[in-house]
Amino acid sequence: MQRLDRVSPCALALTASLLLGAAPAAQAAAAEPGYRQPPKAVLDVLRAPLPPNVSLNPTRDTMILATLVRYPPIAYLAQPMLRLAGVRVLPANRGDRDSYYWSEFVLTRVADGGQQRVALPKDARAGWPVWSADGKRYAFTNTASDAVELWLGERDRPTARRVAGVRLNPMLGDELQWLPDQRTLLLKTVPRGQGKPPVEPATPAGPAVQETAGGAGASSTYELRDVLKSPHDEALFEYYATSQLVLLDVVSGKLTRLGKPAMFANVDVAPDGQHILIEIVQRPFSYLTTHDNFPRLVEIWDRRGRPVHRVASLPLFDSVPIWGVPTGPRSFEWRPTEPATLIWAEAQDRGDWNVQVPHRDRIMLARAPFQEPAREVARTEQRFGGLWWSERSDLALLVEYDSIKHWTRTFAVDLDDPQQKQRLIWDHSTHERYRHPGWPVMHALPNGFWVMEQYRDSIFLSGRGASPAGDRPFLDRLDLRTLKTYRLFRSGRDSYESFVAWRDYAKGQFVTRRESPTEPPNIFVRTLGAPHRAEAAGEPVFDSTASAVTRWPDPTPQLRGITKQLVKYQRADGVELSFTLYLPPGYRPGTRLPTVVWAYPLDYADPQMAGQVAGSTQRFTVLGWPLHLFLLLDGYAVIDNPALPVVGDTNKIYDTYLEQLIAGARAAVDKAVEMGVTDRDRIGVTGHSHGGLMTVNLLTHTDLFRAGIARSGAYNRTLTAFGFQNERRTLWQAPAVYTRVSPFFHVDELKRPLLLIHGADDPNPGTTPLQSEKLFEAIRGNGGAARLVMLPHEGHGYRALESTEHALWEMLTWFDRHVKNAPPRGGDQETVRP
Repeated sequence: MQRLDRVSPCALALTASLLLGAAPAAQAAAAEPGYRQPPKAVLDVLRAPLPPNVSLNPTRDTMILATLVRYPPIAYLAQPMLRLAGVRVLPANRGDRDSYYWSEFVLTRVADGGQQRVALPKDARAGWPVWSADGKRYAFTNTASDAVELWLGERDRPTARRVAGVRLNPMLGDELQWLPDQRTLLLKTVPRGQGKPPVEPATPAGPAVQETAGGAGASSTYELRDVLKSPHDEALFEYYATSQLVLLDVVSGKLTRLGKPAMFANVDVAPDGQHILIEIVQRPFSYLTTHDNFPRLVEIWDRRGRPVHRVASLPLFDSVPIWGVPTGPRSFEWRPTEPATLIWAEAQDRGDWNVQVPHRDRIMLARAPFQEPAREVARTEQRFGGLWWSERSDLALLVEYDSIKHWTRTFAVDLDDPQQKQRLIWDHSTHERYRHPGWPVMHALPNGFWVMEQYRDSIFLSGRGASPAGDRPFLDRLDLRTLKTYRLFRSGRDSYESFVAWRDYAKGQFVTRRESPTEPPNIFVRTLGAPHRAEAAGEPVFDSTASAVTRWPDPTPQLRGITKQLVKYQRADGVELSFTLYLPPGYRPGTRLPTVVWAYPLDYADPQMAGQVAGSTQRFTVLGWPLHLFLLLDGYAVIDNPALPVVGDTNKIYDTYLEQLIAGARAAVDKAVEMGVTDRDRIGVTGHSHGGLMTVNLLTHTDLFRAGIARSGAYNRTLTAFGFQNERRTLWQAPAVYTRVSPFFHVDELKRPLLLIHGADDPNPGTTPLQSEKLFEAIRGNGGAARLVMLPHEGHGYRALESTEHALWEMLTWFDRHVKNAPPRGGDQETVRP
């Protein structure tokens, strides 16, 4: 029998303790069966459609508007599932249990907005469409009950067809990709005649044994996601990971098998279409890490499935240093502008940040026919972060990053002339918002590979355009000779409009996505006009005109009464902070409201970066994940995403985590009270994941809040002993830090009601369900007030409609009882510490 994870929806675990003081001792309440729903006003918004996702074809003349299945039914998540080395696979059809899917495709012409609905199968669970580089065809998966199917569509026809006889295997990714001829697909398929999956022995053959022989073996906490646990798990992983590579001619329908079945991981066709980079997972497996670190054979095959060159035979990496990388070749990619030239990186510091060396990585290059040894073409002082390729052979942008200092640099390099000095292009903090240059605009070559969009010696950059007033997205042209930047477009102050892609650079036309507080997101085509002088910088900018391609209506007009504003203030130590204040529909100025703070603390090396404003108040208000804004429909004010930075030396940043967390929260609350919108006596706090830890710490160590809701958090950091967030020290190197930031060890000081919500199948090794279960036990044992809700089949985030509705019901009910309708301080039976 297979080891499957089955939990009945009716087993929803709801346990509660009596409120402090209501009884002489805390007791466990009886289970409450069944899912609950929030009020109709909330349900109407929750179930309202969202604007579709947009997939623009590479030729920028057609797009697919795809309707996301936002909240699948709990029955979908309740299907039998296998947890295999970091992958959650559905054995009935080989599908990825955690993938998203779409129910409707609408072909839309960019020129005039004309639309045709694609005929998809009934109850379609379509994957994201993958366009051919010529923009004429697209391929997508459809997850049926017994198979992951391959479907094909065409730009000029509103029909799609299933390819008979093909069952895809998406378990290790790369299940479909177009070859450079744009009529052939490379597929990972379920091998024919594979037989039935291994059957678990009725009695075990023996114990599961692991052994360590000394030497450093610390790896990151986060390597332990759904690891293998037994020989039977190993057999299941090998069975479900095994694929047969197949070439499909989409015009003739001819299928050609390549080589023999194997556990293919990354598979990548070269620009010439004749060479294929193959990575094959091999034994021995590990019970300490995911399949990404299992042994791999890296080869180059020809189009007939024959190995022509062995790149590397990589061993098991189950002791990668915390924040480190494996030794040996990694990060393989083909050079887009050459037939078959392979690039990769190799660590020079044993993959360990603690090792001091002049250069952490070197970049290697090998060309077909791979008769000559690979040669070194560049070195990076810090960790290699990737390459932005250009159409020119003498230009690429090489990125390196320093995770310790939170810093990144980008250089212009000529990989054919390693002796040429690298030219520094950008040099900034990874947290930089205001001076962030943006990202290179890319376009697809005829062979399907993506390179930077260029005009003579210039490239184009698009970015969020962060500023003290909020984000205003932009499009720039960067002259690589002078490094001078010219602004072509910037979003207006009364909307949020972001660049999507050039449509026709010669005509000055590009595609944008525009929204405002009163207008839902829609797609536009902008045309640049004549340049003029900017008022402030004195640099040329361009007027432009916009024409709408789509006209999506407002799905939730009842939300337009919600108002929001950017609020700036300072922490006691002078660090600049900000939050977005949301006020409910019908708010009357001067009224003090019950208020909820939603936050997620971040770590910074530089206090100036911590104080930079993120986000925009000019975006269209949509209520969805992470759910806290639904409280606006119940009359609450919401302090959204207040900056709660933890600033300092990144080698010991969590030494002052609590002090900075409390100072940031106090500053945000004081500012909201000062503005006259928040009732200081009725404030709740909530957060998810690391924000859950924040919530419990603030309830434990301050008297700012009447109650809290902590979701899917980690409350005992000794259970994440090999690092968490940006803390690289282990528990044994910094035991006091681990226990001090863990509210589990201070639960006797927690005197405010706490609602704990957790996905029962949370795969995050840092936030296992045990974290919430044990914290609840500790609170109950110490006479505190708490409620524990375990959502069946849910992971780190909550997806099912029933789960989402129930989580909202819990949140609204909890805050209504303990915040909105709480008795005044001093008149209740709760203990408030001075």
